[in-house]
Amino acid sequence: MESLYSSLVISVIGIHLLAVMSPGPDFFMLVRNALAYSRKTGIYTAVGFGLGIGIHVTYSILGLGLIISKSVLIYSIIKYAGAAYLIYIGIQSFRSKTEHLDVGDTTLKKDISPLKAIRIGFLTNILNPKATLFFLSLFTIVIGPNTSTPMLIYLGSIMMINTTVWFSILSYLITHSKILPVFEEYQTVFNKVFGGILVAIGIK
Repeated sequence: MESLYSSLVISVIGIHLLAVMSPGPDFFMLVRNALAYSRKTGIYTAVGFGLGIGIHVTYSILGLGLIISKSVLIYSIIKYAGAAYLIYIGIQSFRSKTEHLDVGDTTLKKDISPLKAIRIGFLTNILNPKATLFFLSLFTIVIGPNTSTPMLIYLGSIMMINTTVWFSILSYLITHSKILPVFEEYQTVFNKVFGGILVAIGIK
């Protein structure tokens, strides 16, 4: 039984990390926030992603994921709400102007509050319908209905931590002093590119 659980944990961690590292709404939102505001804001955004994962895990454990996947109305509401939110953030990014970045201190003068950064990360994650289907598939196919509740909570906690840690590391890397000058030079281009990607993802 112990080896079975060990295999399950390794499988879930591996599959989840591949999904987290794949470019998607979370990735582009993290890059945008970390570069447009600060490393700290990027990390708080990552915390929001982790909290969003907690919501996906919770409704999957409770079986609500199946209901969402079977209800065209509920799924459509989530899908279009998420799309509208991504398009809004994308337009904001596309219209933003170039701001000076201090390489010695990555915090910009016009930063956003930690709570707002967490909220952005949280909403971006929970309003992603692909995440809903991913966790539904993970909990119904890989994890299975016979997995004990303590193990489900353990796996969910690991996925929350993995998400937060990975995106926090990403926030640190992309705000490194050697990368910041490059971004400052092409900040307007980056803002328009990332804004355009977010709008495109929302429309798609």
